[in-house]
Amino acid sequence: MTERPGTAWARFSAGLREFYAAPYRRAFARAQRDEDDLFMMIVLAESLGVPNPVSYYTVELLPVMYDRFHDWHTRMGMEHSPLDYLSCC
Repeated sequence: MTERPGTAWARFSAGLREFYAAPYRRAFARAQRDEDDLFMMIVLAESLGVPNPVSYYTVELLPVMYDRFHDWHTRMGMEHSPLDYLSCC
């Protein structure tokens, strides 16, 4: 039984990608987490007392950020939410 040439190439390509990315997976995950934290700080800037110049565009992202806020503040070492009106804990 022979394989189609496209599937063999796709498996080879996926193997190479895994070979080169595997040693840096932790660094990629940390960079993604740092980028997500920065984005969360931009979206929640007004709640923290920092004027947000793009609040018109970020207000629709607040419900998405509320869901991830608990994970963020526990990772930052805070037992309870630093924002009084967000009682997600």
